Amino acid sequence: MAKIAIVTGGTRGIGLAISKRLASDGYQVVAVGRKSLSDVLPVLKEISKEPVGTRYIQADVSSSDDRKRIVSETVEAFGRIDLLVNNAGVAPKNRADILQMEEESWDYVIDTNTKSNMFLTQEVAKVMIGQPVLYRKRGTIINISSCSAEVSSTNRAEYCVSKAGISMLTTLYADALSKYGIYVHEVRPGVIKTDMTSTVVGKYDSLIESGVFPIARWGYGEDVANAVAIFASDELLYTTGNHIDVDGGFHIRRL
Repeated sequence: MAKIAIVTGGTRGIGLAISKRLASDGYQVVAVGRKSLSDVLPVLKEISKEPVGTRYIQADVSSSDDRKRIVSETVEAFGRIDLLVNNAGVAPKNRADILQMEEESWDYVIDTNTKSNMFLTQEVAKVMIGQPVLYRKRGTIINISSCSAEVSSTNRAEYCVSKAGISMLTTLYADALSKYGIYVHEVRPGVIKTDMTSTVVGKYDSLIESGVFPIARWGYGEDVANAVAIFASDELLYTTGNHIDVDGGFHIRRL
């Protein structure tokens, strides 16, 4: 029996890499995204080359109604949810210094990155709590945050705060759900080559060349997906609320 995984933002960038890895590991993947089904069909077929198929739900995770629909449609189709990967996220539409940042940008980023994480996790957790244990866990929730949860970027403060909030949500839900056999973890990507970072390639190429990152290369979606696979497995059963830095060692403090 295949495990059921919801991956938000699951048809592009890091989320696509996660969807493909989970499918190859035998999960039935429910990929969530804002684009129409016709727009993502080529991507879904790419994922579906793996051992199991992919179901797509067009939804905006910043919408309360859509979050509830993601959960209800998944449960209606499969009867349970074994894994939630909160991956969907946005960057500010325009980078602005913290002294000029507008409330509209704050709301846009926080609603999508943090508020959606809080309340989609809440909906999924309620389902997981009521379902029987298969294999060795009742469920797993993995949050994709960022090295920006701890690293200051004053020209995108709303993004940094949104990711720091995800880190605390990881801690809170790990604490609250451990008694039910539900594990909660966090993956913190660093500089990952995706469409989100395509506009700042020169900046990060320069930083890599200057030695800022101990592992001197760009990260890839597959690097993040590998970390997700570790947390999703049944191998880490005496730890919860932890994170993995997938950042080329950027978190290491140097003198």
